[in-house]
Amino acid sequence: MNIRCPAPKALAGLIGAGIQRSLTPAMHEEEARHHGLCLHYQLIDLDRGAAGVEALPGLLAAARLMGFAGLNVTYPCKKAVIPLLDALSDEARAMGAVNTVVLRDGRLTGHNTDGSGWRWGFERTLPGADLSRVLLLGAGGAGSAIAHALLRMGAGQLLLLDADAARAQALAAELNRLYPGARAAAAEDAAAALAGASGLVHATPTGMDKLPGLPLAAALLDPRLWVAEIVYFPLETALLQAARARGCRVVDGGTMAVGQALGAFELFTGLVPDAARMNAHFRRLVGA
Repeated sequence: MNIRCPAPKALAGLIGAGIQRSLTPAMHEEEARHHGLCLHYQLIDLDRGAAGVEALPGLLAAARLMGFAGLNVTYPCKKAVIPLLDALSDEARAMGAVNTVVLRDGRLTGHNTDGSGWRWGFERTLPGADLSRVLLLGAGGAGSAIAHALLRMGAGQLLLLDADAARAQALAAELNRLYPGARAAAAEDAAAALAGASGLVHATPTGMDKLPGLPLAAALLDPRLWVAEIVYFPLETALLQAARARGCRVVDGGTMAVGQALGAFELFTGLVPDAARMNAHFRRLVGA
């Protein structure tokens, strides 16, 4: 393909801690090439500079000065970035977290593609899945976004279980304020919450390469459950292995990673990405 690079070239990036293994730059740059756009996507790893969220004002100012089209934002910046922005999308405001910042005419607008990205991957993998009673493990940033998505998808009952019980209770209260039917509640015990459940969503770091293991006992995974994972390093986590072994239908964490990137790419560039192409590229990257 002959690619004509526009002037100036498009710039984007990811701000977070410990992000050197992120596949997001490769996904964005490759998709941009298919649209005839030269996009450079820069990793801005706070760990490399022994920095924290206090670096955000300077990084956003630099992005403005350098003409970035946008920035993705991940741990530990999703909430800390909000006071530094000029505007928020309805989605980001409802979730109280930002994972995508768009720069236009010197203004910074925060968006959140976590929930929509998870929903894209889930519905693509398990269309028509039973959402009558779902247990969500993890009430942090990703868990919160998925909780909003599940209620918007029509989940009948959503149970939230988190190591920080107060965080789960606060999220349930906020969800019930925003959505009709008082369908969200904090859970105290995984076994009790899974009794009669149709699905399980795992939204904690457990299972990552650096934090291996299962988030709950494998014996609790009944074949009637579908199990959705957000971890994608590795793609086949211990939870997914156990779920498959017990006959559960599963959704791997890569589907959310691609879904997030689809939303962010369109926000940054104004171009509609090819979902099948981006997903195939992601799978090749993981395989490599």
